[in-house]
Amino acid sequence: MRKQIAAANWKMNLTYQQGTALLQTLVSADISLKENHVVVFAVPFPYLEMAIDTIQHKENYSIAAQNCSDKKSGAYTGEVSAEMLKSLDVHYCLVGHSERREYFGESNLMLADKLNFCLSYGITPIFCCGEALATREANKQNGYVEQQLQESVFHLSKDEILKIIIAYEPIWAIGTGKTASTEQAQEMHAHIRSVLKNQYGDSIAEQISILYGGSVKASNAKEIFSSKDVDGGLVGGASLVATEFVEIIKSLK
Repeated sequence: MRKQIAAANWKMNLTYQQGTALLQTLVSADISLKENHVVVFAVPFPYLEMAIDTIQHKENYSIAAQNCSDKKSGAYTGEVSAEMLKSLDVHYCLVGHSERREYFGESNLMLADKLNFCLSYGITPIFCCGEALATREANKQNGYVEQQLQESVFHLSKDEILKIIIAYEPIWAIGTGKTASTEQAQEMHAHIRSVLKNQYGDSIAEQISILYGGSVKASNAKEIFSSKDVDGGLVGGASLVATEFVEIIKSLK
């Protein structure tokens, strides 16, 4: 069975003290995980070492960076390389989050380089893809997401593609007042898996975890995660509330 993943994305929230307290609360919560369950916390860069120390005794828990550079090293003030993340023993890294694409102009080709660097240092990328409202309203979402995969991911070999996780973000349903249904989530996840099958074959595509990143909450997680091609969630706001995220973790199938 594919890995079922509850990934928390703290974004640029919480002070160091608040983040430490939240992580300690989550680590001490009474949660029974199956062998194929993974809980990942994508925390701000300054918190990485604290977070790794806090979860080091917890089986099936890992820490992720929220971003990495598309350059190996050099005069890039403020950037953090995959090699630096590896030196901290970071196991996961978000790549291509919608906010990075929109606010920082990250292109599909730039993200391909980030994937390469993550993989070269043994870091599992969580590759984010998804469409905005205008694309959804024009009914062009399938082609749009397929192009993101083609330009950022499909240069990877069969061995390499098995080392990444995909997260679908319906940007049109985040902060717009519109709601993505469970059926719409499954529909896009099935499309992504079909695109992967066309490129890499059925066996490989069935092994790749695809997370849903569209306003997952304790109240809707179980229904969304029950969908055939949804393998957990990339959770934003709800991951900042311990009681909410605990219930989301418990909703993994």
